[in-house]
Amino acid sequence: MFETTRYEVGRRLKGSVYLSVAISIYAGFIVWYFTVLEDVAIEEVFQELPPAMLEAFGIQTLNTIEGFLGAEVYNFVWVLGLGLYFAYVAGGTIASDIENERMDLLLSLPISRARLLAEKFVSLLFPILTVNVVVGAAIYVFASAIGEPIDPTHLALTHLLSVPYLLVCAAVGLVFSVVASRAALAERGALGVVFALFLVESVVGGADQYDWIQYISPTHYYEPTPLLIDGSYDLIDSGILLVAFLGLMLLSQILFQRRDI
Repeated sequence: MFETTRYEVGRRLKGSVYLSVAISIYAGFIVWYFTVLEDVAIEEVFQELPPAMLEAFGIQTLNTIEGFLGAEVYNFVWVLGLGLYFAYVAGGTIASDIENERMDLLLSLPISRARLLAEKFVSLLFPILTVNVVVGAAIYVFASAIGEPIDPTHLALTHLLSVPYLLVCAAVGLVFSVVASRAALAERGALGVVFALFLVESVVGGADQYDWIQYISPTHYYEPTPLLIDGSYDLIDSGILLVAFLGLMLLSQILFQRRDI
């Protein structure tokens, strides 16, 4: 049972560690940089920023460690960076095997297409959970070290509720992976769609006449800054993301079952 998942997790182990360490180092730099800016009138700078930039990066305040991390780490690295990363990685899960002619060998084993697709996708949970646990713990330690401790409940919720969002981004990549014959096409297509959805929410969705369009973007349903600052969240948003994830998974299964390999 789950032989494919174990094999894929083994392949992703080193990359997951490198990713977690790299983001932790960046987060440590941001926490240190916050101490450098303490003597600067940072709130005045905040008020002079263009409204579009404030909206795009979820900037609510920059004079608290929670608001600063929300703008510099979570809305930039988590929402955009990791969303693109997991869409890209998922884009190569099936398409790379098809392109390299490994899929025929895999399907010759006593395993159904549905199970193969599910096990390959489940392996993505490992890097998603690893980066959340490692970076979340690192940020808590860094913030406490400078005398600006973050509420551990708020921090835990910020990371926990990012999982449905990242699953949706990865599922977008999976849809491209089961329809493309080349991994590069699937990866680029997934990147383009996730980035376009980010722009839809952060730029187009801010216009009154196009207010409705923001609801098609997964970024609309995950806002890390309010979670960090006061722990405010809506479970309905997470539920919508989970429904979207399941819908994309079902679509991937249907397309993969019908595909001629």
